Amino acid sequence: MSIDEKIVADFVANRIEFVTTVPCKQLGGVIDQVERSPQIHHVPSNKEDEGMGLCAGAFMGGKRAAIIMQNTALGVTGNTLATLIQFYRIPLPMLISYRGELGEPIACQVEMAVHTKALLAQLHIPTYHFHRQEDVGEFDKILKYTYMCNKPVAILTDASFWGGY
Repeated sequence: MSIDEKIVADFVANRIEFVTTVPCKQLGGVIDQVERSPQIHHVPSNKEDEGMGLCAGAFMGGKRAAIIMQNTALGVTGNTLATLIQFYRIPLPMLISYRGELGEPIACQVEMAVHTKALLAQLHIPTYHFHRQEDVGEFDKILKYTYMCNKPVAILTDASFWGGY
């Protein structure tokens, strides 16, 4: 089973029925698997904060939801995370490509990478960082944790996890 298939299988095993995505090259394989999964309703988003609003609506409608996004837009989600997701105790797994580390070919990606973990820590969002492909074995436990504690949880996946840039 590929990493992409494992992630989507874990979504399904944890009864996640709604996933919104923002385009991302590194997460493209997962997005393709989400789109093909008959158990998941996939709604692409234009922006990450819009996607979080969609996930909140799905949750309020009785569905478990997740968002797939890049860390480079995490900065625009702060208000949505604090005043909607956290305030209403909405469990939200956030599968995030962590751009801007060693080997990054695009300079502007580095600036948000410098701030990503600090922003998540400031918002008191539990954060897990996948560096190696075998780290995906923790994904199911992280999803269970998210729904047990009714919190947003960030899963950062860097280029080494995906096999490079």
